[in-house]
Amino acid sequence: MIDLRSDTVTRPGEAMRAAMAHAEVGDDVYGEDPTVRRLEERVASLLGHEAALFTPTGSMANVLAVGLVVAPGREVLCEARAHIARAELGAHGAVSGVTMRTWSHPRGQIDLPAIEDLFAPDLGPFFVPTSAISVENTHNFAGGAVLPLADLKSLRAFADSQGAAVHLDGARIWNAHVATGVALEEYGAAADVVCVCLSKGLGAPVGSLLVGRADLVVEARVRRKRLGGGMRQVGILAAAGLYALDHHVERLAEDHANARLLAEACGVDPAGVDTNIVAFERPDAAAFVAAARDAGVLVGAVGARTVRLVTHLDVSRSDAEAAARVLAAL
Repeated sequence: MIDLRSDTVTRPGEAMRAAMAHAEVGDDVYGEDPTVRRLEERVASLLGHEAALFTPTGSMANVLAVGLVVAPGREVLCEARAHIARAELGAHGAVSGVTMRTWSHPRGQIDLPAIEDLFAPDLGPFFVPTSAISVENTHNFAGGAVLPLADLKSLRAFADSQGAAVHLDGARIWNAHVATGVALEEYGAAADVVCVCLSKGLGAPVGSLLVGRADLVVEARVRRKRLGGGMRQVGILAAAGLYALDHHVERLAEDHANARLLAEACGVDPAGVDTNIVAFERPDAAAFVAAARDAGVLVGAVGARTVRLVTHLDVSRSDAEAAARVLAAL
């Protein structure tokens, strides 16, 4: 089977497993795991922030990050298909007491006039005030679309003028970086808190990081523990992340090229495929997914009429070509 359901399905190779097996470890709840500390320091530096915190999942990182900048009973603005709104099981409301309002864009982009219209200053005990704006780069459910740096800078300027924070869900920020050549530090400068994932495009088995000011990360560590995320000799997992940063960033360009190949096979304009995700509409999405599976290709339905394909480390060029033939026939 050629698995195009998600880039989360990758499995660590022998070299990554060796790095994990030989990782120097300590008790991270005591702050004594040297491999975790190296990973946190490295990712914080890459994004131009003071500190970072390793978390087991991207959803936990996002819940912690948004909760740091939005108090209970206040709101965060985000695009209607944002991962924090659609795919985190309501955790921001259930766990953090945060509400959301959304704008909608066909490619998940920043719509600053819409955000300005939505933004609610503190008007006393009548309306929910806006504390933060969240953006996703790349945007998962908009087909891996990249947010232009100029738009991120404009949003940052608006948020600063209103005393609001910016949260960047950068689960696939590595893909945006490789696709555009924009430095990770420039993306990091556009937000107060950034979340990045190691277990998608970079191919690590587990892990995300929350990045921000040192005082925010200190508080995030407390909140992580409160949610049951205090881990012990977790350097075994952090070592996979360090290996991925050394070996799996630049190769993301191969995934992007394979995605464009698949897009063309499915009748999607490859020029509109920014990174490693291809999404297209089918009135029979579930039936299409089943037919592809019967033909040896796993794809996913992310809506009643939307099919999604995701290229990744475990899909070679020959795999992509074989999948393209199957999908084109379907």
